[in-house]
Amino acid sequence: MTGRTVSIREGERLARSIAVGPHILTADEPEPISTDTGPTPGELLLAALGSCTSMTVRAYADRHGWQLQQVDVDLQFGTRAQIVKNIRLVGDLEPAQAERLLEVADRCPVHRLLIGDVSVVTVPTVLTASHQLQDHALPR
Repeated sequence: MTGRTVSIREGERLARSIAVGPHILTADEPEPISTDTGPTPGELLLAALGSCTSMTVRAYADRHGWQLQQVDVDLQFGTRAQIVKNIRLVGDLEPAQAERLLEVADRCPVHRLLIGDVSVVTVPTVLTASHQLQDHALPR
């Protein structure tokens, strides 16, 4: 995982501008809630998981010199808080190699983060109407 800060800024309606280093992305909600100028936050989460999965499988196959021509990952939200991840491996792979790559796919950093014991710490900074900055320290 990278140490870069991800910054989110408001746009029109529910659209959000996402800055990651030099990269700018957009998140939004579809109509009629907003204007559908980008993927939803949930879709961005699926994109992060799919990208990480694909990169992890590719790096592992390359490191072992396996004949993986292509790895494709399709994701969607299923029922009951499930993410359904379909992985397609194309190449001249032995059955044991394909099985190992599918095991590795479930060990990408984003996958492990999603299924692990994750905590999110919210650090509020409130700017009041009179522009007084109130900073709250992290809990100790």
